[in-house]
Amino acid sequence: MQTLIKGGRIIDPARGIDAAGDLLIDSGTIAGIEPGGSIEPDGDHCQFIDARGKWVCPGLVDMHVHFRQPGEEYKETIATGSRAAAAGGFTAVCTMPNTSPVNDCAEVTRFIIEQAEAAGLVRVYPAAAISRGLEGRQLCEFGELAAAGAVAVTDDGRPVSDPLLMRRALEYSSAFGLRVISHCEELELSAGGAMNEGALATAMGLPGIPCAAESIMVMRDISLARLTEVAVHIAHVSTAESVAAIRRAKEEGIPVTAETAPHYFSLTEKAVEGYDTHAKMNPPLRCEQDRLAVCEALADGTIDAIATDHAPHSELEKLVEFQLAANGVVGLETSLPLGLKLVAGGLLSPLQLIERMSAAPARILGLPSGLRKGMAADIVIIDPEVEFTVSAAGFRSKGRNTPFEGWSLRGRAVLTMVGGKTVYRDAGFGQ
Repeated sequence: MQTLIKGGRIIDPARGIDAAGDLLIDSGTIAGIEPGGSIEPDGDHCQFIDARGKWVCPGLVDMHVHFRQPGEEYKETIATGSRAAAAGGFTAVCTMPNTSPVNDCAEVTRFIIEQAEAAGLVRVYPAAAISRGLEGRQLCEFGELAAAGAVAVTDDGRPVSDPLLMRRALEYSSAFGLRVISHCEELELSAGGAMNEGALATAMGLPGIPCAAESIMVMRDISLARLTEVAVHIAHVSTAESVAAIRRAKEEGIPVTAETAPHYFSLTEKAVEGYDTHAKMNPPLRCEQDRLAVCEALADGTIDAIATDHAPHSELEKLVEFQLAANGVVGLETSLPLGLKLVAGGLLSPLQLIERMSAAPARILGLPSGLRKGMAADIVIIDPEVEFTVSAAGFRSKGRNTPFEGWSLRGRAVLTMVGGKTVYRDAGFGQ
């Protein structure tokens, strides 16, 4: 059975394509692509998808998600997280290792991959722990983890405070093709903090976390990347100081990449007014100056990728006193629409947005991405004009902890394919 996607705006950052055309899928792979042209099916049986007025893009890649399994399945499972990812237009995700037990051994890595295969939705690539038990004392067996299917190592949720251990992680990981993802936080500065340090925190009577808690560690890991000549990836960048350090490092040719999350380019610390725990995260939401710096860094490529840091929690962890509430928000089903706001505002072109959400994270993790003949048909079709109101009650994720409840947004995924198989279709598309 062939599938012919007709008349869509084909956007492929890997080849710099942005043109209307047709795309043919056969047996799960891309059999033909004609930007600026048309394709006639060569088989007797062909399914047609009318994509006029829509964008046809490589599947989005989220390099930073928390699917909570094993250990906290009441918050999220690999299956429910995968459903949320598919609905958001993602065909591949990278799961963080702070599960219970921690993904610090081959058995847990294989378990995650097996659960993803059983779900049969999106491609799930585990990131394993840098240190055993995320304790920051002893390196994991990177070779075994890579052989089991891990694509990166990180102690995300906690920093690697010991600089020697981080140096060894960089040196050791390079032998196995694993990217080191750094959670940059100086714990002595952030200890006890609940939100961004500043006048608002003082007015609310909450202990603050200074921007330096992030940027100091960013600078340390840039120095280690210079020393080892091994690439380091900086997770969830939130401050202007971090952006400036990363920009300088790239200008000097130091191997560093970076990501930010939609909440850091869409919100500021004001979102926590009223003690809204759905806006409590780590690193915390910062001030407008930081938000603008993050936006500028996305525009000029200082920040390479947009990642959700999808972190579902139940009401048990969120409907409590602000200082006691768990950090984190869900993001898989709102990331693309929030990114499209950057396009509508003229900050990014459509090609740049899709690059930040597909080609760049795939390149950092060493994964395939693009719309070329012979590649797996991992595709998202986006309606950039559809308008909707965010309602957490309708999320595919188990998590409802979003700061974007009630927001009016424009544009979202209407069809997601993985290997030519439709894993998500909006009820209104093609009807």
